Amino acid sequence: MKTRQRDRGAPEPQAPWNEVRPLLWIGGHFWAGPDGAARTAVVGAEFDLVISLFTRPGHGPAPGVDHLISEIPDAPLTAEQLDSVRRLAVTAAGAVRSGRTVLVRCRSGYNRSGLVVVQALIELGQDPGGAIALVRRQRSSWALNNPAFQRYLSTGLDVACLLAGLDAGT
Repeated sequence: MKTRQRDRGAPEPQAPWNEVRPLLWIGGHFWAGPDGAARTAVVGAEFDLVISLFTRPGHGPAPGVDHLISEIPDAPLTAEQLDSVRRLAVTAAGAVRSGRTVLVRCRSGYNRSGLVVVQALIELGQDPGGAIALVRRQRSSWALNNPAFQRYLSTGLDVACLLAGLDAGT
């Protein structure tokens, strides 16, 4: 399964992960070091919960760290995939409310992880526009550059899930 669109021209992020708000982090598997060279981001035991929307062997997390995996594409999503995003966001928000540190990651920490983190912020009471702006400010202006993901968030994941389900039935 192809999980990343490479045609958007986004540069690698400047950090392996960034804190969006206390206890909630966004990141990826790859980033660019100060010299511009690509580097891998390997998670150890820095977080209580890691949610991976893209995985690669050897990238962690350490044994004993809660790790949820739901590989989704950086492309239009099915109703099932949107429901998975919604459930992961609810889980992330619940963990944050419980005082646990959460990392949501994909390949670069822009679109798929941005979708889950913004939805988690919405679950925590933030409006969609403010949540998107916060993720872009904390991670990168390239975060959520996937127009479909922006539409899902502005429409609401529940409605987007219903609409995607209707499209699948035609």
